[in-house]
Amino acid sequence: MKTIIAAYSGVLRGTGSSVLSAVRDFPSLSWLNKSKVERHLQIISVLQWVLSFLAMGVACTIILAYVFCTDCWLIAALYLAWLVIDWQTPNKGGRRSTWVRNWAVWRYFRDYFPIRLVKTHNLLPSRNYIFGYHPHGIMGLGAFCNFGTEATGVSKKFPGIKPYLATLAGNFRLPVLRDYLMSGGICPVSRDTIDYILSKNGTGNAVVIVVGGAAESLNCVPGKNAVTLKQRKGFVKIALQHGADLVPVYSFGENEAYKQMVFEEGSWGRWIQKKFQKHVGFAPCVFHGCGFFSEDSWGLVPYAKPITTIVGEPITVPKTDNPTQKDVDFYHTIYLNSLQKLFDKWKTKFGLSETDVLEIN
Repeated sequence: MKTIIAAYSGVLRGTGSSVLSAVRDFPSLSWLNKSKVERHLQIISVLQWVLSFLAMGVACTIILAYVFCTDCWLIAALYLAWLVIDWQTPNKGGRRSTWVRNWAVWRYFRDYFPIRLVKTHNLLPSRNYIFGYHPHGIMGLGAFCNFGTEATGVSKKFPGIKPYLATLAGNFRLPVLRDYLMSGGICPVSRDTIDYILSKNGTGNAVVIVVGGAAESLNCVPGKNAVTLKQRKGFVKIALQHGADLVPVYSFGENEAYKQMVFEEGSWGRWIQKKFQKHVGFAPCVFHGCGFFSEDSWGLVPYAKPITTIVGEPITVPKTDNPTQKDVDFYHTIYLNSLQKLFDKWKTKFGLSETDVLEIN
């Protein structure tokens, strides 16, 4: 266990290549082979992100409040002062760290599923883009790995393009979590933030929006290919106002990572979920993955199902300062058709049949 912990600390520092050699130095761990050590490191890498996503913000808030009540209160006070000064940074695209995005831990994260990023067309650095990511899944694992890290080589596949993964704005009000997210190039999915990135940050920017949001996450279950998109037109209007090209993105396997209890419309469970979605911004899902030691047990570790993200062909959008509803509807329809074609073209390559259809709600 000490060896695994020491090895994982190397993973976080980006020195994960020395992990396996450490095992050979301990005769007592001869029962561990290369594949087992790699698998444990992959699981730990995924679990640390899941726990960070679910609990880091709340846990750090509680710790900060506790520190205020101790002799170390000055540390908490200094951090809060920094928080006030730095409050608007997320709305200006955040503070990405190339070092963090290239951590070895993300490569283990990628290999657990595994996650792949497929490029279908070149993107011009002289343009800005809005990527529409589908489907949401429970946690958008493919979106994070592909666009919040360099594990799948997004910067190499799209040279000159800087991705900004947009997520719930409330996350950036929580201490430490906000800084962790920003280090990966993650920003709030707010109008002010997107406007800033697309108008005051030069070109070559790609804002990645998980269009279906919380509503879509409530219906994601293994084997179902459905997106919430028919009435989601705000991202098209923003694209028109900034002349940013629209790019449909579909992740095959995103819905396979967790199993969820889906409450029927009109049930008390769905009522609670919608109330949370309306007032808090997210919908609490009742879901489970597998346990740390066995895929046959229940836990928070996602199932090891392949996730392949296909980045489709960009749709050229003209800059229109005051787009009409007709303009928005026109490009929204083009986007719908492009997403449908993208799904149909690639579905049979990832275990689906010709008869499988993309359900657009």
